[in-house]
Amino acid sequence: MDFRLTDDQQALRRGVRALLDRRFDRTALRAAVDAGGVLDRELWRELGAAGFFALRLPEEAGGVGLGLPEAVLLFEEAGRALLPGPLVATHLAAGEVPGAAEGEVVVTAVDEGGLVEWLDEADVVLGSVEGAVAVRSVDPLTPLHRLPGTGPADAALRPVAGLLTAAEQVGSAARTTELAVAHARTRAQFGQPIGGFQAVKHLCAQMLVRTEVARVAVYAAAVTADPVEIAGARLLADEAAVGCARDCLQVHGGMGFTWEADVHLHLKRAWVRAERGGSGAAAEEAVAAAL
Repeated sequence: MDFRLTDDQQALRRGVRALLDRRFDRTALRAAVDAGGVLDRELWRELGAAGFFALRLPEEAGGVGLGLPEAVLLFEEAGRALLPGPLVATHLAAGEVPGAAEGEVVVTAVDEGGLVEWLDEADVVLGSVEGAVAVRSVDPLTPLHRLPGTGPADAALRPVAGLLTAAEQVGSAARTTELAVAHARTRAQFGQPIGGFQAVKHLCAQMLVRTEVARVAVYAAAVTADPVEIAGARLLADEAAVGCARDCLQVHGGMGFTWEADVHLHLKRAWVRAERGGSGAAAEEAVAAAL
């Protein structure tokens, strides 16, 4: 079996990256941070028009008619760009909630850990939010509410949600690896780029390995759609996103900790994503049970 991306899949990924580069560049990212939890509805509709939410709907239902492998590519690009909003919930609601597929309606959901993203901006909330209270989110691009206890969990959608979240994490890990390598090539100390120092080389190499291992696990799980493989991929992706962001901070040195650098945004989003769906504990239990 050939697991390499097809020409159509590569074109899909390039198209999504071009859209996000045009509509959600660094200037737009920083504007979103400054906006403090206000969703860009025009961008949301553009995503809908591009088929981001309707990607897996059958063509006869107005969708694109593609599958999980293609959805993973889209969400990987979204994670790379730090695209804000309840992307996973709206994607999963396409075809079930009118307007979700087209990006006219923003859908959020209560996960089994009791967290709700973007509650104040959502048009539709899947699951009861009675008693939900706002919590201070470490990520300025992901406003959060929490329910007492735990929320409901849709057994059919939970693995898919976990896989798409893992894809976002892989995209973020890849981006922080790119940022670290670019900085190592241009930042000079003692008369040479810091990328020439062995310690920095090792950090960047470890980041690349961590990202690629997680990526192939996510791609394979997208092909098999096996819940246990998805759980394993999710664990690797969470580790890659958090670990690469931390290593990227190390490569950047003191400037990496400043608000002006984007590295901290990737680390904070990785932390929040790792808690989505009740954190990695459920994935660990799934893998352990299978073993």
